[in-house]
Amino acid sequence: MNIHQLDINHLKSLETPFYHYDMELLANTLDAAKKAADKRGFHLHYALKANFNDRILELIQSKGYGADCVSGNEVQKSIDMGFPASQITFAGVGKSDKEIILALEQQIFAFNVESIQELLIIDELAGKLGVKANISLRINPNVDAHTHHYITTGLDENKFGVPNSELEKAASVLRSCEHVNLLGLHFHVGSQITDMNVFKSLCVKVNEWKNWFEERGTTIKVLNVGGGLGVDYQQPDENPMPDFEAYFDVFDKFLERNPNQEVHFELGRALVAQSGTLVSQVLYTKSGIKKNFLILDAGMTELMRPALYQAYHKIEKLGSSNQEELLNYDVVGPICESSDCFGKEVTLPISERGDLIAIRTAGAYGEVMASRYNLRDEIRYVYG
Repeated sequence: MNIHQLDINHLKSLETPFYHYDMELLANTLDAAKKAADKRGFHLHYALKANFNDRILELIQSKGYGADCVSGNEVQKSIDMGFPASQITFAGVGKSDKEIILALEQQIFAFNVESIQELLIIDELAGKLGVKANISLRINPNVDAHTHHYITTGLDENKFGVPNSELEKAASVLRSCEHVNLLGLHFHVGSQITDMNVFKSLCVKVNEWKNWFEERGTTIKVLNVGGGLGVDYQQPDENPMPDFEAYFDVFDKFLERNPNQEVHFELGRALVAQSGTLVSQVLYTKSGIKKNFLILDAGMTELMRPALYQAYHKIEKLGSSNQEELLNYDVVGPICESSDCFGKEVTLPISERGDLIAIRTAGAYGEVMASRYNLRDEIRYVYG
């Protein structure tokens, strides 16, 4: 249920801060994405790093999604939550031996390999275990995602993927590996992408590298094009889910696929972001010479994104009417850091101690990034 549909007195009876998850919206979003992908023959994996709340994972797994993991613990969590090992991929630029061994023992679908050295380590560890590892080689396509530089991953200057200059060597090393099976190619250019032209550019690069390998006699079964589809942080109620039809249509039109060649996606934020709202209570109001402050009981320990890369989240006062007088506030948290700020000069109805504030579109990279800094309480959550 949408946060504005909930009884304000009930909300005030709950201990704040907490995350509220709109499970109906989440289910509808998952269904819409799956329907749009299925009709084009695409495979969907959910990126656990966006949110690994148990109830959310249960719902996603029940809808037939695979899992995209970036740590050994995420691989184990996926297994524990019922995701079939045959639908789990393991990405990440720095996989430890322990994590690799865990994934090998679980016989996951594929490793997304990001360097020649990693390729050799997986081959060695698979040999010791007497198994064969399926891998997709992650290629850095040098495509600009036109998003914040902290969440851009596909440029030559980024740490992710095998650089183009090493692909000839990577292909040679692959031929010498006895315990690795090249399943496919993997690409991911960044996050929070709303310009479909970025994905068109990615398709062009994927086509080039697919052909490059096939011209050298290598069969490519899987094209993993990552994720990165963005959501509307400014108008969460007007646009509660992305246009999945338009997104998948780009790949359907511009990606060159051979018969029986699979296309895989790794969506995270696009599926869960709008379903989550951080609810906080006003502890204090303070007026300075130039600023009015709302000091909340939630801080960067509950929602890191604004402090980490100045991310925007819509901030609302719950239970307010359209007739209330408005004032501009800097909305800040209680943490002893100047960066603990959710928004500057936010126009809100005049607020006072005890009022509830909603920070919207917080279902992705909210709860999962929460910390105990300042010895804060564990984050709480409720479902609606």
